[in-house]
Amino acid sequence: MIALAVAAALAVFLLYTSIAGGGNPSVAPSDLGARSERVQLAGVVVGPARGDAHAAGLRFRLRDIDGPSRATVAVLYTGLVPDLFKPGRHIVVTGRLRNEVFVAERGSMITKCPSKYSPSRASEKG
Repeated sequence: MIALAVAAALAVFLLYTSIAGGGNPSVAPSDLGARSERVQLAGVVVGPARGDAHAAGLRFRLRDIDGPSRATVAVLYTGLVPDLFKPGRHIVVTGRLRNEVFVAERGSMITKCPSKYSPSRASEKG
């Protein structure tokens, strides 16, 4: 009986944390400012990526996905790099801003779905 109650409490906790998003705010590069807390940074990869994600780190820049801002932020990332990572791809990384460089947590990179899954312009006119 006690085990069942513990299992139910754990299930409710896991459901709550998955819906609440874990409590990390999601920000764009133009909104990062001088934030020092842990955040999820969402943006578009610009320019070439340099370095090795399994050694000293992969370095690249992110800019806002939408809007007029052309602001970019330097990112340092270590860990596994998704196959879909490349310039122009939308990604999300979790980490902190340190000395004007966003230092992403190891293995936190997620690439967004390619645009081929969005409706085409031709089907919208239809």
